[in-house]
Amino acid sequence: MFENLSDKLESAFKKLRGHGKLDEKNIDEGLKEVRMALLEADVHYRVVKSFIEGVRSRALGQEVMGSLTPGQQVVKIVNEKLTELMGSRHEELNLAGVAPASVMLVGLQGSGKTTTAGKLAVLLRKKGRRPFLVPADVYRPAAIDQLKTIGEQVGVPVFPSATGQDPVQICLNAKAAAFQNSCDTLVLDTAGRLHIDEELMTELGRIKDAMRPSDILLVADAMTGQDAVNIAAAFNERLDIGGVVLTKMDGDARGGAALSIKSITGKPIKFVGVGEKLSALEPFHPERMAASILGMGDVLGLIEKAQAVVDEKKAAELEKKLRKSQFSLEDFRDQLVQVRKMGSLSDILKMVPGMGKIKHLKNLEIDDREFVRIEAIINSMTAQERRKYAIINGSRRRRIATGSGTRVQDVNNLLKNYTQMLKMLKKINQGGIRRGMLPF
Repeated sequence: MFENLSDKLESAFKKLRGHGKLDEKNIDEGLKEVRMALLEADVHYRVVKSFIEGVRSRALGQEVMGSLTPGQQVVKIVNEKLTELMGSRHEELNLAGVAPASVMLVGLQGSGKTTTAGKLAVLLRKKGRRPFLVPADVYRPAAIDQLKTIGEQVGVPVFPSATGQDPVQICLNAKAAAFQNSCDTLVLDTAGRLHIDEELMTELGRIKDAMRPSDILLVADAMTGQDAVNIAAAFNERLDIGGVVLTKMDGDARGGAALSIKSITGKPIKFVGVGEKLSALEPFHPERMAASILGMGDVLGLIEKAQAVVDEKKAAELEKKLRKSQFSLEDFRDQLVQVRKMGSLSDILKMVPGMGKIKHLKNLEIDDREFVRIEAIINSMTAQERRKYAIINGSRRRRIATGSGTRVQDVNNLLKNYTQMLKMLKKINQGGIRRGMLPF
């Protein structure tokens, strides 16, 4: 989402780094480009003005002027100010109070509330909570049916509601039913409208007064830019929201909402939706987002993704095999499966520091279906062939290609790449593999 902004900021910083020393004129010229980049990214003009003034004030101080690397110091200041702009640190979901806790999701129609309710339930369960989904949008039968379907998909109970019922009573009845279902957290999926109106706000106010939710999250579509900021301000004024969930952060929006909401409303972005899968809801970390915008990657995010999918026991076993150069095609397949669980390879590469600045990788489109083909080829082999690749002759290659729906050439390429990998591992082993060197 921030690719255009990242490119423009990098262009401005490159010019600043080109000066051995910086003076007021150089800094103002560089910040003019930064200002334009932020405005083009649809960041609120008041936010941009305050941001530039803050960066300029520090850039003209001894921190930069007395530095041996003044251009790099300006980048450091921009990074810190961007982080501050978005909230400085991740704000956790508030689940304090008497059980069951309740999280109230609000927002306009089409912002993704119902899907977000399911995603939040998945996230809560990972944290050891026992969520209970509550369909309180009685104006759209499809919303109730959708939440029931999502509940079945993720194995989370859903309170039975129907159109024509009072939304406030649904929520109160669900609270009583939560104890019977051994649930400790209600996720309230409330109604939306195509635009903010008094009827909607009154209903949401009634639910808030009756339920006294632990947290109120506004679900807003990042693709709507400044509209999302205005919507957040309006909902906050009436309901005093606890935070924001920005959906469609994996889209091609310019990013202005993410950079403006905290400054305009005073309320943090707590989560971001990064895909259609029900596991695609992530905690929002301002410092990581700022680093990503400036092309510094997201190493902590990458580590967390890896930890979520890597089995430590299997990793230890694999390390032993690698030390003995016993990395079979079976092991190769298992590693590919784990990488696929981490998400798109393109997205993973963006999290590696410096990758975004490599020109020929910037617009590289990686076909993740190649992983599927490789997995299919290996699965079409017998157990013996996976462990002893050398026995795979011409007739076996034809059989494997037919069984996996690929070409013999694809099988040949896989075996060629695999044998090259084995040679590389042998060379590494000759020098000794140190613990911690392995990327998986």
